[in-house]
Amino acid sequence: MFARQNVPRYNVRMRASHLEDFYSFLRFPSISTDDNYSERVSECAHWLVGKLTGIGLKAELVPTPGHPVVWARNQHRGGRRTVLIYGHYDVQPPDPLELWDSPPFDPVLKDGYVFARGATDNKGQILSHILGIQETIEEDGELPINLHLVIEGEEEIGSANLGKFLIQNRDSLKSDVAVVSDTGMITRGVPTLSYGLRGVTALEIKVTGPKMDLHSGVFGGAVANPITALAQLLGTLHDREGRVAIAGFYDRVKSLEDWEREAWRKLPIDGDREVLKETGAPELFGEAGYNSFERLWGRPTAEINGIGGGYQGKGTKTVIASHAMAKLTFRLVPNQEGDEILKLARAHLRKNLPKGVTLDITDGHSGPWYLTDPHSPGGEAAQRALRKAFNADVALIREGGSIPIVSQFRGILGIETLLMGLALADCRAHSPNENFPLENLEGGIRLNKAVLRELAG
Repeated sequence: MFARQNVPRYNVRMRASHLEDFYSFLRFPSISTDDNYSERVSECAHWLVGKLTGIGLKAELVPTPGHPVVWARNQHRGGRRTVLIYGHYDVQPPDPLELWDSPPFDPVLKDGYVFARGATDNKGQILSHILGIQETIEEDGELPINLHLVIEGEEEIGSANLGKFLIQNRDSLKSDVAVVSDTGMITRGVPTLSYGLRGVTALEIKVTGPKMDLHSGVFGGAVANPITALAQLLGTLHDREGRVAIAGFYDRVKSLEDWEREAWRKLPIDGDREVLKETGAPELFGEAGYNSFERLWGRPTAEINGIGGGYQGKGTKTVIASHAMAKLTFRLVPNQEGDEILKLARAHLRKNLPKGVTLDITDGHSGPWYLTDPHSPGGEAAQRALRKAFNADVALIREGGSIPIVSQFRGILGIETLLMGLALADCRAHSPNENFPLENLEGGIRLNKAVLRELAG
C-alpha cells in the first residue's frame, strides 16, 4: 500500500539451498489464467510435491477441473492441535513485459530484494512456511502439530475449484485453525496481523439508445446520447462528499469499534500522508468523518472500474454511439451481503436512468467480507509468534482487499484464519518488477516455526 522506506543494503544470510529453492520456484511461469501455460502450471505443482516430499511430508497432487491442488501432511497424532496452512502457486501474467527491468521469470537479487513475477504473491510467502517446516523437522525430528498444507493453482482466477476440494475432503481436513500469509505488513519491520477483509461484489451495465451509431450532425439533439446518459447515471452513485447515494446501502454496516479506531491512530505511520505520497493524488477525498485507514479498512465503497463507448481512435469522428458500458464493484464490510447490495444497486440504477435509453445489467463475481477476533486464543498466539519472529510490537489491522477463501475456511471447515502477511507496501504484486525482500523470507521462516509452537499450546 505504501512506499518503501530508504533502507540500508540487506546483508544476505540466507542458506544457499533456500535461496536456490526460491529461484527454482519463481522460474515456473505458473500463469493460471492463460491456457497456453497449463503445462508449466502443472510442472510447478509437481515441483512443489517433490519439495514437500523431500522435507519429510506426505504430499500429493489432487486433480481438479482446472489446475491441481497440492496437499501435504505430516504423520497426525492424537492429542495434538491441527493447523491448516494455505497458499497458492499460480501467478498473474507478467504483462506489460517492456516495463520490467529484468525478465519476469528469471529471478534477480538486487539490494536484498528478489525481483520476479510471483515473488511476493504468493511464492515467497508460502515458501517461507515450507522452509520453516523443513527447518523444524531438521531440528526437532517432527512438527509440534498435525499439519495440512494446501497450496492451490487457481487463486489468481477466483479459486473456482478450491471450495469443491474443501467440501470433498472436509472430514480429512478437519483442523483447529488456518494460517495464511498472503497479505501485507503495515510497514517494514512491523509484524502485522490482519483480522478483517472487505468483501466485493460486481456488476456491469450497458446503456443503449439507437440501434446503430448515428451521424451527430444529422441526429444530434433528436435522440438521447447513451454516453451522456451513462455519465449522468454514474453521477448519481455518490453525493458530492463521496458518500454512496444508493438507498439502503449503509443500513447493515457494522460500526468500527472504539478500540480499533484508537489502535489504528497509534500505528507507526500516518495513513493520510502515506496515501497521498503513494498515489500522487492532489488531495484526499472520501466519506466524511473517517481518516484514510478507516475508509480503506472499515467502510464500504462503490467504484467505477471501467467505462467505454463511442469512437476511441485518433482525431474526431462525429457520431452518437449506439451504446455505452461501465463496470462497477462494491467493497463490502460487516454486515453487508453481496446479493442485497446488488439488488439495491440495480434498483437505484433503474430508478435514475435518463430518458431515451434502455439499461441492461449483468451481475459479476462476488466474495464475502471477513472479520475475526484478534484477541481470541488463536489471535493471541499469532501475536506472540509475530513478536518473536520480528522482535517488535504487532500492528492489528484490517485490509481493504478481499480473500474469499478465508470465508470458505469458516463456512466449510468451521475454522478461523490467522492472516500474517509478509508483503511490503511496494512489492508491486500484479505489476511489473514484483519483488520480495529476503529479510522477510527469513522472517517468514522464523514466523512459521514460532506460530506452530504457539498454536501447539
